[in-house]
Amino acid sequence: MPSNARSIASLTISFGLVAIPIKLYSATSSSERISFNLLRQRDGSRVKQQYVAVNDGALVERAEMTKGYEFAKGQYVMFTPEELKTLEDTTTHTIDITQFVPLDSVDPVYFDGTYYLAPDKGGAKPYSLLATALKKAKQCAVGRWISRGKEHIVVLRPMDDGIAMHQLHFKAEVRSIKDLGVEAAPVSDAELKLANQLIDQLAAKRFDPNEYVDEHRARVEAAIQRKVEGKEVSFAEPPSVEGVSNVVDLMEVLKASLSARGGKAESKERKAPKKASAGEAAASRKSSRR
Repeated sequence: MPSNARSIASLTISFGLVAIPIKLYSATSSSERISFNLLRQRDGSRVKQQYVAVNDGALVERAEMTKGYEFAKGQYVMFTPEELKTLEDTTTHTIDITQFVPLDSVDPVYFDGTYYLAPDKGGAKPYSLLATALKKAKQCAVGRWISRGKEHIVVLRPMDDGIAMHQLHFKAEVRSIKDLGVEAAPVSDAELKLANQLIDQLAAKRFDPNEYVDEHRARVEAAIQRKVEGKEVSFAEPPSVEGVSNVVDLMEVLKASLSARGGKAESKERKAPKKASAGEAAASRKSSRR
C-alpha cells in the first residue's frame, strides 16, 4: 500500500489451521467528494448544529445525551456509555473463513462496502498463497467478522496481486424485488431482435472505469472556481420535455437508437429472389453446356 494509506485495523484471516496477519484499508476515498457547508446568508458565517429536546424545546449539550432504543411508540430503554462499550467490546480481530464459492454466485445486491487487505508482518507468504489459490480456483472466500458489536458476512476475492474484501448485507436486510409487484410485459420476437442488436452495438468485453468521468463534479468545480474569482455562474437550461408522450412505439424507438449509433435494423421480411426472364434462362443453359 502507498505510504500515505492508513490502515483501519489489524486483523487475522483464519481458515483451517492457517492464520494470516493482515491490515485493513478502505478501498474508497471520501476526500474526493465535494461537500458544502451551511452558512448564514447575510455574512457567510458558519452555522453549527444543535440538539433540541422534543419535550420542551430546550437545547441539549452533548454531555447530557445518552443512547436509547425505541421498543414501542415513544417508549425507550436507555443505555449508558459503559453498557454500550461492553456491547462493542465483542469486536473480534479475526476473519473466519467458512466456505469457498464462485464470486458470480454472490448477487451484487448484497454488497455493502469494499476494503483492501494487505499482509502484515510475517503474513506475506500465506497472503500470496491465498490470493493465488483463489485466483486459480476462480473462487472467493466467505467468512464472518464482528466489528463494533455487529456481525458481518464478508467475501474475500483476489484482485491483481492482492485481496479485496466486500462486506455483505444479511438476507433479512435486503428487500425482495418481488415486493414491488413487477409483472413481465409481453415482448415480441421482432422487438427482442432489435433490442439484442442494440446490446451488441454497445457490448464490451469488460467494464473499464477509466471510460467514465464524473462530469457533474467537473461542472461543480468549474462553478466554484468562477465564484472564487468573483465571476457569475451560468446555468444551462434543462432539456424541455414538452410534447413528449409516455406512450411510445417501442419498435420505432429501437430502430432510431440503432440508426443514431450508425447501425441498421435488419429487415423482418426478406425479398423474394428476382425471377429470370426466358432469354436469360436460355443463355444460362447454353453457357452451362460449354
